[in-house]
Amino acid sequence: MKHQALQLYDYHVWANNKFFGHLKELPEEIYSQEIESVFPSIAETLSHIYITDTVWLGVIQEDNFDQVQASGVKAAEATKGKNLEDLEVMFTELSERYKDFLNSENDLDRPMELEHPHYGRLETQLSNLVQHVVNHGTYHRGNLTAMIRQLGHPSVPTDNILYLYEKNAKD
Repeated sequence: MKHQALQLYDYHVWANNKFFGHLKELPEEIYSQEIESVFPSIAETLSHIYITDTVWLGVIQEDNFDQVQASGVKAAEATKGKNLEDLEVMFTELSERYKDFLNSENDLDRPMELEHPHYGRLETQLSNLVQHVVNHGTYHRGNLTAMIRQLGHPSVPTDNILYLYEKNAKD
């Protein structure tokens, strides 16, 4: 049976892909249209998810703090001005990097120790960090749903249970 962390990450990728597919069906201008919300646009929200996923990949790969911080800066620069299709490619490439890393791990429940200059030391497990990445994405996909509705369009359901039903139907 597939480890829960791998299944959760697969759900994260599935839900992101649902949003990209849905956004491509909507009027192109809503992608960068300014809106009064948590983020100023759908593009900015997607960029935030990408940047944060990039940072957390560095964390789970046990890069040092300076490397992780630099990866976030580089990801922020890389997302600037990207259209929906370019950002989708970037998400796909990042998800492949995650999958390569996670599939190469022998113990997804292995202990990890994080050190942050502001928050201090945290003893946790790799699987908990994967869950954090997924939860963060879910939270901001909720923002996207609200933003799309504010712009007068229906959103797309991405609840985990829908992923499980879809996955079950394919198996």
